[in-house]
Amino acid sequence: MRHDLIPSLIWAGGLIAVALAASTARDMGYLGGDAVNRIVLGATGLMIAWYGNRLPKTFAPSAHARRVNRVAGWSMAISGLTYAALWAFAPFPVALIGGCGAVIAGMAVTLAYCLSLRAGARAV
Repeated sequence: MRHDLIPSLIWAGGLIAVALAASTARDMGYLGGDAVNRIVLGATGLMIAWYGNRLPKTFAPSAHARRVNRVAGWSMAISGLTYAALWAFAPFPVALIGGCGAVIAGMAVTLAYCLSLRAGARAV
């Protein structure tokens, strides 16, 4: 468990450091409020993509679990990168709706795949 906890704590500390640095830069007049939001939320999207990339590499006891992990990894990595890209380049309203929609879509793909495997297992 400790092995899995350390990278998560590093990400949490990194996000806090990015948020504090961006806030300090805003207070000093180097960044605007919109840029601070984009930096912090873009970093959050990169964190989602990192977790999505890491998910398939975790131990899974069955073939179904390994398949779910692969689908979840791809869907969350793609949705996290989409989220980060939207916050980096899109207008604020588009980034908000599109970014949240991308993450929700990634979760929905994973849930739908889990439900389809479950329905297939029942039919057999």
